[in-house]
Amino acid sequence: MTTFTRSTIPDAVRTNGATPNPWWDNAVVYQIYPRSFQDSNGDGIGDLKGITSRLDYLADLGVDVIWLSPVYRSPQDDNGYDISDYQAIDPMFGTMDDMDELLAQAHERGIKVIMDLVVNHTSDEHAWFQESRDPHSDKADWYWWRPAREGHEPGTPGAEPNQWGSYFGGSAWQYDPQRGEYFLHQYSKKQPDLNWENPAVRRAVYDMMNWWMDRGIDGFRMDVITQISKVTDPDGRLPGEPGSRIEDYPAGEEGYSSPYPFCSDGPRIDEFLKEMRREVFEHRDGYLNVGEAPGVDAVRNGYITDPAHKELDMLFLFDHLGIDQVGPKWVSRPFAVQHLRHQLALQQEAVKDHGWASLFTCNHDQPRVVTRWGDDSSEEMRERSAKAFGMLVHLHRGTPYIYQGEELGMTGAHFTKLGQYRDLESINAYRQRVEEAKVQSPESMMDALALFGRDNARTPMQWDGSKYAGFEAPGAPTEPWIAVNPNHVEINAAAQIDDPDSVLAFYRKLVNLRHNSATVAAGVWNLVDDDDASVYAFTRTLGDDRLLVAINLTGEAAALPAQVRGLLEDGVQESQMVLTTMDAIHSAKALAAGKLEPWEGVVVEL
Repeated sequence: MTTFTRSTIPDAVRTNGATPNPWWDNAVVYQIYPRSFQDSNGDGIGDLKGITSRLDYLADLGVDVIWLSPVYRSPQDDNGYDISDYQAIDPMFGTMDDMDELLAQAHERGIKVIMDLVVNHTSDEHAWFQESRDPHSDKADWYWWRPAREGHEPGTPGAEPNQWGSYFGGSAWQYDPQRGEYFLHQYSKKQPDLNWENPAVRRAVYDMMNWWMDRGIDGFRMDVITQISKVTDPDGRLPGEPGSRIEDYPAGEEGYSSPYPFCSDGPRIDEFLKEMRREVFEHRDGYLNVGEAPGVDAVRNGYITDPAHKELDMLFLFDHLGIDQVGPKWVSRPFAVQHLRHQLALQQEAVKDHGWASLFTCNHDQPRVVTRWGDDSSEEMRERSAKAFGMLVHLHRGTPYIYQGEELGMTGAHFTKLGQYRDLESINAYRQRVEEAKVQSPESMMDALALFGRDNARTPMQWDGSKYAGFEAPGAPTEPWIAVNPNHVEINAAAQIDDPDSVLAFYRKLVNLRHNSATVAAGVWNLVDDDDASVYAFTRTLGDDRLLVAINLTGEAAALPAQVRGLLEDGVQESQMVLTTMDAIHSAKALAAGKLEPWEGVVVEL
């Protein structure tokens, strides 16, 4: 097993603005989607024992933290993001003893573990919600309950409290006959939104978080945490409700308006996050908390992650991931380097004086970047583009996140039939857009699912070239819960682990560079060219140390921008090549010739 060291960045070097610097300032986080990572018992679903069995692989990669998507008890309507018991492990993933063993084994290897936390909503099978269905219960207002519109029969079209639509299709309101009222669900109808306006709800959430922290986990990744605060009028009415003083936006092509503008980065979000920090984290050391941040822009990220404000350490922003979409998620436009550069530059500039950035292109909700923006049409182009986007993410200032299989250059699923998908969002979107609203053709919707569908990131981890890619034994009694990508025969960890030119080997170099170069971890970021259609270039500077990063993010050879040529006017020696997606000799010659090959990226010491 490779032994990695991680140097300490001196407090004299500013990272996020805290003193002393946080422990995670040069760390790398690895996200695990448990049901697709490693199955230990042959039931077709990944589990905690499977993760534990692969910890040496993660230690060899060099990562410092693993983030687990939800493993709590759940009906699995949204693959575990609908939690029915926060303090129990779902049997499909194992037991609490298995969780404790994973924590112990990870910590023994110097790897911290953070858990996904979903507290904007629960499952409708959670005890809190079941009690809330009784209007006389002390939990009666733990969720967003509203009566049917006057003059309408409850449960019929038009009786909903307002015209909001769910992000997963259909109305954002579900009628409950037992209570005789509707409840709000921004996501699935089995994911009712908690009412964070109620201090008892917040107290219960903090108590649960403390229970986990006391058990030994190292923090949380908080799902859609910036949607816990909703806009209401002075009387507590939501926009568009009868009598509300706040007007809703018009309905869109699917027949609904969106709750997003009123439920994202709401008026009390800073208050709630500060309270959470006081109640859960302030008296602890060695933790990490990162929030998924719908509705938060780069400037707000700088505020929320500024340690002086005592909210969250990091946020996941999504503006850069919407650059190839027009309006709805399912309508695409071509990838453009200029659009990506613009969004990432905004994020970097917003934290140049305080705060911190999360660096990522992939996760369980996003398609594989090598298929989405790269080129998986051939083995050579797949490897080149996988390395190029890896370099792009890991050479920016902030904390890099690797999503399982990204370090292998795993591709999208390339499904061609709706029946191959398992994701609730994708299936509902097809039904809503194609069959009900009829705003998209079946052919274009299938193309959109192949490009943007979440299942592209959820096919089993490709460990080797055997029948089920090593995710489970070839003779397992049950097939994986979702089909293994057929290209696992060529793309897998076993084939790359001893190959010095593999994508996996390149990611090891990226992690090592993050660990041991304070310039990469915390140096000042400056854009070199703001308009080139092919090459994304920037510098990282710390004292007298200055690095130039230039990456051709296209499948065609590209001339170096004039500003880059100006920085290299004295020539480039092979010894100046810190890292390249190809090889040092080739890249030095390419720079001397004023060009980069398709998907070629370089890090040069100036």
